[in-house]
Amino acid sequence: MGIAAAAVVVPFGLLFFTSGLAVNLVQAVSYVLVRPLSKNLHRRINRVVAELLWLELVWLIGWWAGVKVEVFTDHETFQLMGKEHALVICNHRSDIDWLVGWVLAQRSGCLGSTLAVMKKSSKFLPVIGWSMWFSEYLFLERSWAKDESTLKSGIQRLSDFPLPFWLALFVEGTRFTQAKLLAAQEYAASAGLPIPRNVLIPRTKGFVSAVSHMRSFVPAIYDVTVAIPKCSPTPTMLRLLKGQPSVVQVHIKRHLMNELPETDEAVAQWCRDVFVAKDALLDKHIAEDTFSDKELRDTGRPKKSLLVTISWSGLIVTGAVKFLRWTSLLSSWKGIAISTASLAVVTGLMQILIMFSQSERSTPAKVLPAKPKSTGEQVEDKNVKQQ
Repeated sequence: MGIAAAAVVVPFGLLFFTSGLAVNLVQAVSYVLVRPLSKNLHRRINRVVAELLWLELVWLIGWWAGVKVEVFTDHETFQLMGKEHALVICNHRSDIDWLVGWVLAQRSGCLGSTLAVMKKSSKFLPVIGWSMWFSEYLFLERSWAKDESTLKSGIQRLSDFPLPFWLALFVEGTRFTQAKLLAAQEYAASAGLPIPRNVLIPRTKGFVSAVSHMRSFVPAIYDVTVAIPKCSPTPTMLRLLKGQPSVVQVHIKRHLMNELPETDEAVAQWCRDVFVAKDALLDKHIAEDTFSDKELRDTGRPKKSLLVTISWSGLIVTGAVKFLRWTSLLSSWKGIAISTASLAVVTGLMQILIMFSQSERSTPAKVLPAKPKSTGEQVEDKNVKQQ
């Protein structure tokens, strides 16, 4: 991280992690004292306080970096977003897809109750991972033998969720890169599958399990496709922190859960077909540099995130000034050393956050199965190797 970047990262890191610890404390108190008495009340409290933390990142993407998130969908879907439970499936195109999802959720009014299926190590991230744990995110180990029961129990806990929620599932299982695309293309050619050009072959086990256990209480699946226009650089967490703008275009298609097939294999094939259609949609986007089949919806730039970030900044700066006056921390070499060490810790935590957003840029194995299996088993085995 360069000096110029650090000059931006450190102040934001101090704001985010200090306010985040306050949010974590409230979440912990509610979890220990309120949840045993009323799980619904705890969830409502958690939704409010978690949103106070997530809004800082929404401010970062929308106000500081000026990233423009353009939403293309039909009128009915746009009106229902945030008013119903939904399973969200999306291609995994950039480092900040999860943040784009938070922007959509905030503008739909359900940011505090937006959840995701995450890798298990995520919950150990200071502040952000802890808040996700309190918010009932689902953490998997990427071993189906262990994850099947975790996913099932996690989804069943959501059946009595008192407010509309979104559960995001990146069914490709990993972020798109050219190396991973090449591996997917080689595999598809060997297995007689449609050869992808803009997406990876989806992992369907988790999706099938999610659909199986959500049918009774989740009415819709949001099929989300993310694309970056040719004139825009691909957004990254570091670019956001530097205040460098980008444009992200998001296409949303709503499917009714009760219209999905009944058998597991048919649901898995439905998911694969959705990604074949998504691939064709991205081909069309590349040619036209937009999603022309849906209307562009005006979502604006949320003032709430600006107000929350200004409020947090005022509280923390005021508290820090009073603390420094009370302790005279900067009047001795020991105090200066403690302050410097604290800044170094914050810088390190921000570096971890940046690395976390890039952590899936690994090169997948390119070894194909020696002996073809059934289509469904081939797809699952290959995607396990892509992790």
